[in-house]
Amino acid sequence: MTSTQRLAFLKGHGTENDFVIVPDPDGRLDLPATAVARICDRRAGLGGDGLLRVVRSAAHPEAHDQAGEAEWFMDYRNSDGSIAEMCGNGVRVFARYLLHAGLVEAGDLAIATRAGVRRVHLAKTGDVTVSMGRAELPDESVVVTLGGRSWPARNVNMGNPHAVTFVEDLAHAGDLLAVPPFSPASVYPAGVNVEFVVDRGPRHVAMRVHERGSGETRSCGTGACAVAVATARRDGLDPAETGTPATYRVDVLGGSLSITERPDGTVEMTGPAEIVAEGTFDAAWLAGALA
Repeated sequence: MTSTQRLAFLKGHGTENDFVIVPDPDGRLDLPATAVARICDRRAGLGGDGLLRVVRSAAHPEAHDQAGEAEWFMDYRNSDGSIAEMCGNGVRVFARYLLHAGLVEAGDLAIATRAGVRRVHLAKTGDVTVSMGRAELPDESVVVTLGGRSWPARNVNMGNPHAVTFVEDLAHAGDLLAVPPFSPASVYPAGVNVEFVVDRGPRHVAMRVHERGSGETRSCGTGACAVAVATARRDGLDPAETGTPATYRVDVLGGSLSITERPDGTVEMTGPAEIVAEGTFDAAWLAGALA
């Protein structure tokens, strides 16, 4: 990319988990981690919890084998530029962008991610539902320690790793600027998203989250799914055994998500997704960021 070229961007959010969206259908843009971090900087850049690069699956080496199922690949990056396998709120915003840009029709579609293909139901307006796949519940015991307190955590994988901790007060999570200490470190060699959860009522919980590579965010879609599954097991509910879906409302700082685990193990997430702005990067600024 030369300094005279302009690159389009959009901003979107899902329950206030916000993203910079960069259309790159042919996969021609090289976005190093340093450039992503500058773009996501809330003072010196556009600001965002992460970046969604929109690429045709056939044009991206990590998604080429998914091209037969899903035309579009969500190349998701954390705000520090690191790569993440999956982002639930990001998938909803990604789908909303595809409709906004006229690249798909409303209805059912598939989106390729590093965690596999995700099925989405997309209405013209309103909420977006994503089939997030099945939760994995590894047996390893995990302990989260913070502020002189320790709690057991449930290890849940939603295509990315989570440690779900039930606490009496969300204030026990502290400021969540740094990664909450956990042990043993070997359970999460590539880091982990840590959720702190309190009960609000029957099948209704609230959470705060430290997202790996981003710090505390206003919402985390995969985290809400992990929380719902962990809460169901704590409550003695396993849809695979009962044959009945289990639905939980999960409040996040930026709103609420509805999470349903079905008897076949599939976890579905329903929530809002909005496009709020679009424009172009200043060419000279972008050239500096990419340098």
